[in-house]
Amino acid sequence: MQLIRRLFVAVLTLGIPFGISFAAAHAQSPAIPASLPVLGAPADWQMTLQPPHSPVKADMVDLNHLVLIIIGIISAFVAGLLVWVIWRYNAKRNPVPSQTTHNTVIEISWTVLPVLILVLIAIPSFRLVYYEDKTYDPDLTIKVTGHQWYWEYTYPDKKNLDFSSYIIPDDKLKPGDMRLLSADNPLVLPVGKNIRILQTSGDVIHSFFIPALGLQRYAIPGRTIETWVRIDQAGRYYGECNQICGTNHSRMPIDIVALPQQQFDAWVTQAQKQFAADAAPAEPPIRQATSSGASAIAVSYQGQQH
Repeated sequence: MQLIRRLFVAVLTLGIPFGISFAAAHAQSPAIPASLPVLGAPADWQMTLQPPHSPVKADMVDLNHLVLIIIGIISAFVAGLLVWVIWRYNAKRNPVPSQTTHNTVIEISWTVLPVLILVLIAIPSFRLVYYEDKTYDPDLTIKVTGHQWYWEYTYPDKKNLDFSSYIIPDDKLKPGDMRLLSADNPLVLPVGKNIRILQTSGDVIHSFFIPALGLQRYAIPGRTIETWVRIDQAGRYYGECNQICGTNHSRMPIDIVALPQQQFDAWVTQAQKQFAADAAPAEPPIRQATSSGASAIAVSYQGQQH
């Protein structure tokens, strides 16, 4: 019984703060237009990459197609060669096997050709690595901090607007929300702007991953890693932490809302007011102005100081 009682207390200790923080954050979330299309999300029986909605993701898709074409040609050539060898050099057609051990032309070919193929793949690969690294003269900077198990978003250019984003529990989902992907406070970004994203972590290694936008960077404690994005269309984009970071690793969704500039500016104004109100310290309780009460408060304060 004592063990069960301790487990029950532990569950309450871990669960109640999460529930309270979610309820408070979800209730204070600034309004997001309900008519936004979902442009970046997994689909049933999806076999290919999600459609690109940023220039980096578009280049990733192009590189993926290039590599698939090269792999397809190589696979077809090798398969055809194996079939031809099986047909041409079986025991019936070739009772006396050849004793050839060297062929200069073939040996040079199967050395040089793979090198040329790798160079063909490497050129766009290195270009893409440098392209997705950072943007110069960004229109907006966002700081993303990973925590167990939620995200914290900071807008240094918007008076350090700061808020946390938690997963919406299954019993709190509303029509249009996506299970395990919708968050109470989404990351809101403007459309068509170069946005610098700085990632770090407050505890363990996390990963900021949004497939449709071509974003994937590790959030490492003590380090700040940079990347960027330019979203081409207003809508909602979903991702998640794809680095195993503890018990609730699967409950760290990334919910991004892309808005036109005017709607984004209006959201920032509203968010600054609402999240500032949430962060305001609570007023101390009213106490009776008695000498005994004042003495008790003074003794308590002095005890804390010592």
